[in-house]
Amino acid sequence: QLARIQTDSVVEMLRELHPDLHYEIVAMSTTGDKILDTALSKIGEKSLFTKELENALERNEVDLVVHSLKDLPTSLPPGFTIGAICKRENPHDAVVFHPKNSGKTLGLLPEKSVIGTSSLRRAAQLRKKFPQLEFRDIRGNLNTRLKKLDEKEDFSAIILAAAGLKRMGWENRIGQILSPEDCLYAVGQGALAVEVRAKDQEILNMVSALHDGETVLCCIAERAFMKHLEGGCSVPVAVNTMLKDGQLYLTGAVYSLDGSDSLKETMQTSVNYPQQNEDGPNDDVQHVGITARNVPCQAQQAAENLGVELARLLLSKGAKHILSVARQLNDA
Repeated sequence: QLARIQTDSVVEMLRELHPDLHYEIVAMSTTGDKILDTALSKIGEKSLFTKELENALERNEVDLVVHSLKDLPTSLPPGFTIGAICKRENPHDAVVFHPKNSGKTLGLLPEKSVIGTSSLRRAAQLRKKFPQLEFRDIRGNLNTRLKKLDEKEDFSAIILAAAGLKRMGWENRIGQILSPEDCLYAVGQGALAVEVRAKDQEILNMVSALHDGETVLCCIAERAFMKHLEGGCSVPVAVNTMLKDGQLYLTGAVYSLDGSDSLKETMQTSVNYPQQNEDGPNDDVQHVGITARNVPCQAQQAAENLGVELARLLLSKGAKHILSVARQLNDA
């Protein structure tokens, strides 16, 4: 349902720009939708929610695919690109409480309360902040997870992305939004990405109007950070970005699985560059899988450099060790 709502919203934006075109929505299931009894971090497949969709794109059965950006690997298969990143919804995490805990916050829950989350990143940060709580895996789409929360007594609360709840129209279920002090969010969280064939100039032109410049720069920095760390679903990597007065600020962190070991740093760079009219093939330079024709090239490069530099800084302080231990423990 959420995937459908997200796709519909992109089609609506395209309809406003191109009312003369006919849009057909094709629904598909992916590996990630089918394997519901295993933690995401254990399946270890980078393109869990994307492979089947990319196959359809490659066979020209569809022309564009709408994803949650956080599901897209930082390296796309050859021949594909992210042709648009729409304006970001609230990227933070939200707590949804069991009806009996309505009005509480995580800090007010009784000791040993069980919190459901399928994310290593959320669990690692919240274990450190709330050592009195227990964290347990919960899988399934939003409808399934809310049902598990409401109808059973297994969980006192679950953690979900605020963006998904808002898009589903379930904002009233949000009991607490987690601040960056409590929990940094996932790379690309809250943003929708439109994936297209990299050589399909007509479709690329059409969707590039959907790019939101600020979101693009934030997400390029975040994805470059993740890519340089070689992070993924199976390790806790988290970010927080902000663009203010032409300065892009990126906070990045890595955690051990129990949150006891962590590294966190913030860096900034200027992204205040004018848009230059560049003719020819230079237009389609990809930055961590993103082709953004209407965002200044120098600004995109600066954002990517920021992500790489921040990753280098964390690696120089021992991030590789934290991540490899987390990876081994998770595999075990």
